[in-house]
Amino acid sequence: MFEGKSLLITGGTGSFGRHFARHLLDRTQLRRIIIYSRDELKQHDMRVEFHDDPRLRFFIGDVRDLPRLQRAFSDVNFVVHAAALKQVPAAEYNPFECIKTNVHGAYNVIEAALNAGVQKVVALSTDKAVNPINLYGATKLCSDKLFVSGNAYAGGSGTCFVVVRYGNVNGSRGSVVPVFKRLREAGETVTITDERMTRFWITLDEAVQLVMHAFSVGNGGEVLVPKIPSMRVTDLAEAICPDQPRVLTGIRPGEKLHECMITEDDARQTRDHGNYYIIYPDFPWYDPKDLAGDPVPDGFRYSSEINDMWLSVDELKGLAGL
Repeated sequence: MFEGKSLLITGGTGSFGRHFARHLLDRTQLRRIIIYSRDELKQHDMRVEFHDDPRLRFFIGDVRDLPRLQRAFSDVNFVVHAAALKQVPAAEYNPFECIKTNVHGAYNVIEAALNAGVQKVVALSTDKAVNPINLYGATKLCSDKLFVSGNAYAGGSGTCFVVVRYGNVNGSRGSVVPVFKRLREAGETVTITDERMTRFWITLDEAVQLVMHAFSVGNGGEVLVPKIPSMRVTDLAEAICPDQPRVLTGIRPGEKLHECMITEDDARQTRDHGNYYIIYPDFPWYDPKDLAGDPVPDGFRYSSEINDMWLSVDELKGLAGL
């Protein structure tokens, strides 16, 4: 699929972008990989980290800037849209900025992809987009809807849009693991918002594999959800900071006790594909012959507190590199 082709990653200097670029360089025959992001220092650091690999091209730009996106998308076959403002408290305090990047930016990526004749776009989503209670989640829900509906907007142009949705990423900048490690090194009290809290957990390698799979199986309009384990925040604290005192601070504004990736309403369009689920679009333009997999049970819900896969303290130690 990728041999001799060109792929662009928005937000390409982030944790996922760097990991995905390494995977592509090592395992595909892509002719060119474009890293599109706003931060010149991160681009410099990435260039050094990858030893000036000639297949990597660096474009400074913002997804808010449609003309710049259109220039960057020239002669691009595939796109991974990873750019987003992701910090929940920052989004609550700067709501308009979050909307400009996560919603307007998604629209711009769709427009640029259609104008440039991009073959396929895979957009990264989050469990916080499901029944959102904070602005970040609401903007990502809107983004997901735009990308799914973008397939109707595309008509018969040949461009298709697919979404992948997953939970907390181990090793990413937004992970709680580095926070707990800093508290451990400093010998400080570990802060936990609520002892009942659970989260979905995925590694960067698993996230990369999910995106690669989306490129292979997506026909346009699907939302792919991986089957991944849950973890208890108290178990993570026990894995990283077993001998340190803890204090409960209470749930922060915009924070949930548990995260959900497939609701009962989504379940009507969801099918089980073994290692992952696909939520198929409920639109007349989606060809029923493209449906595959086994329908999930009526009333099905995929939520972190009722998951049948759980990470133990020892497994969390391994993931945290302890």
